[in-house]
Amino acid sequence: MKKLLWWILGIAVVVGVVFGIHGLSSSHNASASHTDTITIGSQGSDYDIWQHIAKSADAKKLGLKITVKQITDGVQLNKATAQGSVDVNAFQSWSYYEAYNQENPKSKLASLGTTYLEPMGIYSKKYKSVKAIPDGATIAIANNPSQAARGLLLLQKAGLITLKKNFGSLGTVKDIKSNPKHLKFKEIDDTTGPRIIKNVDAVLISNTVALEGHLHVLTDSIFHEKVDQSTKDNINILATAAKNKNKASYKKLIKLYHRADIQKYIKDKYYGTKIEVNKPNSYFKN
Repeated sequence: MKKLLWWILGIAVVVGVVFGIHGLSSSHNASASHTDTITIGSQGSDYDIWQHIAKSADAKKLGLKITVKQITDGVQLNKATAQGSVDVNAFQSWSYYEAYNQENPKSKLASLGTTYLEPMGIYSKKYKSVKAIPDGATIAIANNPSQAARGLLLLQKAGLITLKKNFGSLGTVKDIKSNPKHLKFKEIDDTTGPRIIKNVDAVLISNTVALEGHLHVLTDSIFHEKVDQSTKDNINILATAAKNKNKASYKKLIKLYHRADIQKYIKDKYYGTKIEVNKPNSYFKN
């Protein structure tokens, strides 16, 4: 009887050990296979890019499960992010983000990091350089306030005008301090730039519109934005609700975006016009 009891006890111990090991193994596998689900809100070409990234092997390697939601209104997209129906958004420049935070102090966002600069360019069918633009020339500029201000800053960088010292993100032609070539400015819908390029001496066109008009900013413009301190406000970022700024899985999205094969895909699809910018948030403070 004693031998039988010891025999039964031995079997119980073995079974317990086996199931214990199996349980630990199952727990480990469940932990290893766990992925964070992140909803990214986006629009336009960024929406297409993040759909590709969501399906990539890179996302899987980093343990990220991504769903992409399209919201075409920027203000609503930022509000959805602040309220939590969107975890992270990918669409806006640093200046747009700062303006939103100033206007919405109770539902602020935080930047997770930088993604790219999409350069604005000066285009002309009549002249091959900005130096060749003559006195009295007509320059077409967007009637969109933020795009117009960006265009004026580009004209200043090109040496065509000088702006007042306090020129801001919503500055206008009234803020021009010096106009030595007596340039004239014609306001246009910023989506019509490629169509009216032959009707003016030069036109300022954002890269998204330029690509739609079969223009390549790096080869077809006579002058364009570069990645430097003068264009830092135009660099795009990933943003999340302020309370989530230190969330590890969200920070992984920046690392994911800058993976070499993801960048190759973006470069090939958009002809190198989305210039990669991998900078810390401190870059904007300088």
